[in-house]
Amino acid sequence: MKPVIALFAIMSIVACATANEESWPFVATPVAKLDEPWAMTFLPEGRMLITEKSGRLRIVTQDGDISAPVAGVPEVDYGGQGGLGDIVLHPDFATNNVVYLSYAEAGDDDTRGAAVARATLNLNDDGGGELDDLAVIWRQDPKVTGRGHYGHRIAFSADGYLFISSGERQHFDPAQDMQMNLGKIIRLHDDGSVPDDNPFAEQGGVTAQIWSLGHRNPLGLAFDPQGRLWNQEMGPRHGDELNLVIRGENYGYPIVSNGDHYSGEEIPDHDTRPEFEAPKAYWVPAISPGGLMFYTGSMFPEWQGNAFIGGMSSKALVRVEFNGTEAREAERFEMGERIREEEQGQDGAIWIIEDEEDGSGGRLLKLTPKMP
Repeated sequence: MKPVIALFAIMSIVACATANEESWPFVATPVAKLDEPWAMTFLPEGRMLITEKSGRLRIVTQDGDISAPVAGVPEVDYGGQGGLGDIVLHPDFATNNVVYLSYAEAGDDDTRGAAVARATLNLNDDGGGELDDLAVIWRQDPKVTGRGHYGHRIAFSADGYLFISSGERQHFDPAQDMQMNLGKIIRLHDDGSVPDDNPFAEQGGVTAQIWSLGHRNPLGLAFDPQGRLWNQEMGPRHGDELNLVIRGENYGYPIVSNGDHYSGEEIPDHDTRPEFEAPKAYWVPAISPGGLMFYTGSMFPEWQGNAFIGGMSSKALVRVEFNGTEAREAERFEMGERIREEEQGQDGAIWIIEDEEDGSGGRLLKLTPKMP
């Protein structure tokens, strides 16, 4: 068993943990409470689209008004880690009203897999909406048994490419199998077609979709202000990772990891196999990362260019600083609840979603600077 100490990149340091609300540099204002919220994104006029894991999509105002479920959401396979997942806007949403959703869907013989669909969002005068012309543009292939490690985060690059994180579904070996798109980061055009310049495009099939491989359960996917793609993913037993996602690179799972199998069987560390791309930061003990956001706003100017990762088992909001492409945990705010998702509002406020544990709902919180 690897020693349980705090590790970030190649340095061993002690995380700076904030113990209570009094020492936070922000005020966390509860705005709404939802049923198993999983992801959110902002509409141009300031309202939020928020997914609920059991299969509902809500429109929520910044005052906390929650719409009826948006009509036209695809049927989801709800259970375990599966259900309705991410929600993002098309880069040209202001003119085309297109949104993208990820979700778990059922297959044959008790199998399941993640899918991504695009649809047109029509907003109603009563504050709700409906999805029209929904079409599935990507699926995990093959569908497998179990209800874990879907990944299915979505991000658009500045030049309009669609990236999808695909978990290895707790089956280990698919992360290295080039005939499967499990355990990979995927790059597509906005309609789901495969770009000709993908690193493995000439091999055809699902292999052509692959941008990078060797990933476990990537639950965060975001571009930094310089346009570089990053993902965070849950390690096995510890060893959570923050990765700079590079075209065609192999991140080594399950051959290497800075964590170990839940059985106690050790996995060789990344530094034993330099041919695999190592994480820029990793966590032992685990933080169980949920969501990934780069901050670019003016409300917290000292945090511009930093990343924020939600911690689920750690019940914390983790701030990460960068020196070029090197990363380190700089600060940890203990929130007292599992943090599933974080997003930046148009005014620079930070919004976070709590992960529901006990059936009481997950809160939507707005973080604003604490006045001196």
